Amino acid sequence: MRHTELTMGRTFALAFDDGDDFVSELTGFCAQMGIRQAIIPMFLGGFRRVGLVGTSGPLQDPEAPVWDERVLHTVEAVGAATLAWGPESNSLAPHIHVAVGRKDLEAVGSVSHLLWAEVQFIQEMFLQEVTFPRLMRPKCGPHAVPTLSFAPTAGSEPS
Repeated sequence: MRHTELTMGRTFALAFDDGDDFVSELTGFCAQMGIRQAIIPMFLGGFRRVGLVGTSGPLQDPEAPVWDERVLHTVEAVGAATLAWGPESNSLAPHIHVAVGRKDLEAVGSVSHLLWAEVQFIQEMFLQEVTFPRLMRPKCGPHAVPTLSFAPTAGSEPS
């Protein structure tokens, strides 16, 4: 395990509107506000369509990440996320997880990594900026999974 103490910056409440592209609106907001790293302790609302990481078949390698996409329609969702900088892409690298319940199947649920989503009615979110240290998401390990890291090292002063 790695750890670091965080220095928090601004806190925002966001309300996404019906039809919004959830990830594009989020990353666009961050670019507009100059946010390169943040935590999202909670968001909730509905998605008309959502792309989640998942597969319907057996896992060929249970130790390897799954990147297949499954699309669900008309779901209620609650989630959380971290936003860090992706050095390989030189852009914001959100890591968003959701628990969703399908409205058409007695709220049967799925939990996974969110790839994309279209808002249905509303999504409400609280976002807290991290000002120090720098949060990075380089690709690490045998499967090159984007992994949260902290820079600079302990003992450095916030800039």
